[in-house]
Amino acid sequence: MRHGSDGSAVINRFRAAGGLLLVAHLLLVASLTLRPLDVPWVTSANFQPLAGIEADLALGPAQAARRICEGLLLLAPLGVLLPMAGGRLHVSPVASLARTALAGALFSLGIELLQTGVPGRVVDVDSLLLNTAGVALTHLAVVPMGRARLRRRQPPGRGEVLRRDEVSQGATPTIPRVGIAP
Repeated sequence: MRHGSDGSAVINRFRAAGGLLLVAHLLLVASLTLRPLDVPWVTSANFQPLAGIEADLALGPAQAARRICEGLLLLAPLGVLLPMAGGRLHVSPVASLARTALAGALFSLGIELLQTGVPGRVVDVDSLLLNTAGVALTHLAVVPMGRARLRRRQPPGRGEVLRRDEVSQGATPTIPRVGIAP
């Protein structure tokens, strides 16, 4: 439950916008990555990390840059949208990065696994690595500054999230220990 002043209203608006944008982005990614390709032949699946990136680099710098950037940018918005939809301001930056990168990796893994049933698509471990790196880099570039800015807008002394038992009851009462009878 969220209670408080205008600061929590701003957080709720960001959270709602983050949720809507997250769903829209995932629908766009699904339409781009799960559409069947009409190709005369299909390459084999790549389960060796960085082998696809090495092959891209062998094609030349322009082609390699395009393919690597595509991999980095596909899920990069999740680096901002996942924390935005979560709506938490007071969280460890390392824990936030770890949660967001793990969620990005799981989304990427889900896409790769779903692509096994799509004609013309194959599993590529490098896509998983690049997608996860894109999510993590975007998170590092945007989220810490955004959270700091929102924390400055929040009135001092106001917590952002109150648990249900903290709303009206105050602190949790303590019960003295009772020994076991002889």
